[in-house]
Amino acid sequence: MSSNRADTTDAAAGFVPLFDGTTLAGWHPAPRVYGTLFPGGPHLHDWMRERGIAPPVDPELHPAVWSVETDENGDTYVVGEQGTRGYGGYLVSDEAYGDFELVVEVKPDWPADTGIMLRRQRASWEGFQVLLDHRPSGGIGGFFGNGLASFSAVPFAVDAELDADGNVVRLVADDPATSAEPVTQDKIDRLTYAGRVEDFLAAWRVGQWNTLRIRCIGPMPVITTWVNDVQVAEIDTATLVSPGYDAGAVHALLGDRGHLALEVHDNDAMFGDARWGEGARCRWRNARLRQL
Repeated sequence: MSSNRADTTDAAAGFVPLFDGTTLAGWHPAPRVYGTLFPGGPHLHDWMRERGIAPPVDPELHPAVWSVETDENGDTYVVGEQGTRGYGGYLVSDEAYGDFELVVEVKPDWPADTGIMLRRQRASWEGFQVLLDHRPSGGIGGFFGNGLASFSAVPFAVDAELDADGNVVRLVADDPATSAEPVTQDKIDRLTYAGRVEDFLAAWRVGQWNTLRIRCIGPMPVITTWVNDVQVAEIDTATLVSPGYDAGAVHALLGDRGHLALEVHDNDAMFGDARWGEGARCRWRNARLRQL
């Protein structure tokens, strides 16, 4: 059976597969374009220019590459990778969802900065993102607000111990003293639940498939994440306090429903190749969802 098809247990629980196991039907690629920093705010490109950061040039001309592959066991999975070096993109669901529970197995290379967007707008970049930042100083299972005042809400960050050939031996806790993007107390305080990095590291399987579960409930949703059945984080987007974040304006923009989107990040001045390594890929399989 394809790994993109729900089994009988999933079906009995109300889960339906999000991919047909052969094609990308029901999904469409979108370039990694930006919009305003927050509803009614300045465009991100203007914000970048004011700080001497060059915005990406014509990202529509450099889309990410999305495909379906089959492994030696006959199991299929979706692959996302950069097409033009340094440029990313999204794979967006045609259907919009309100309240749901999503389960998907993920297998990112190192480094690969990716994630899953929730309540995303179809034709612009706004939405809540569940992070799958499998890279130095990366947050996995935390949250970011794309076009929603760029809030960061994460319980911890990770790094990797590498062997002499550059292969990941194991993930380790990020060192705040040397971190390029340290987890500060305000990022933790934005969460209504913050998991322990030790529990996450004990559960994460290096170089193997890991199961990410996401629950999203409410007009301004409470979003909860688990990795391999270990709860990582929870956020209440209705009561979130973060600079520039306005829950009423966010709800007016996003509404009660939105699209899902898988991410391939671009490379930027902050992280460069540590954001997305040359030839890196992220893989998703057995994605299934039940509406609540």
